[in-house]
Amino acid sequence: MKVVICGSMTASKEMLDVERKLKENGHEVVLPDFVRDYALMDTIEKMHTESARNKVEHDLIRDYFRKIKESDAIIVVNIERKGIKGYVGGNSFLEIGFAFVLNKKIYLLNEVPDMGYRDEIEAMSPVILGGDLSKIV
Repeated sequence: MKVVICGSMTASKEMLDVERKLKENGHEVVLPDFVRDYALMDTIEKMHTESARNKVEHDLIRDYFRKIKESDAIIVVNIERKGIKGYVGGNSFLEIGFAFVLNKKIYLLNEVPDMGYRDEIEAMSPVILGGDLSKIV
């Protein structure tokens, strides 16, 4: 299965770990551009500045939508952030919605977050993995 990894760049190290495990399980994996660079950065502020610039200069949002369109599924690496378990940021929420419209399988690594758009995420019926990547079939 071709799986696109989504998530906040602050979870870049976790994305690389998910990539490795998915590949071990025989999946083809697509990572966000620059994720390896972000994994080496030492501060969240530096990540945000670099991320915003890259999104515009490299048209990353449209490019990632194209990658999702060419995939079988997405997995959102939704780790705890800002004190919210299973945090899903703005870009990831857009990617979930896009995958839903395209009838792609949607996986969340962790629980649905208690955020203002929780109902919308639940309405898109993601599979909650509870950290267990072997549930991706």
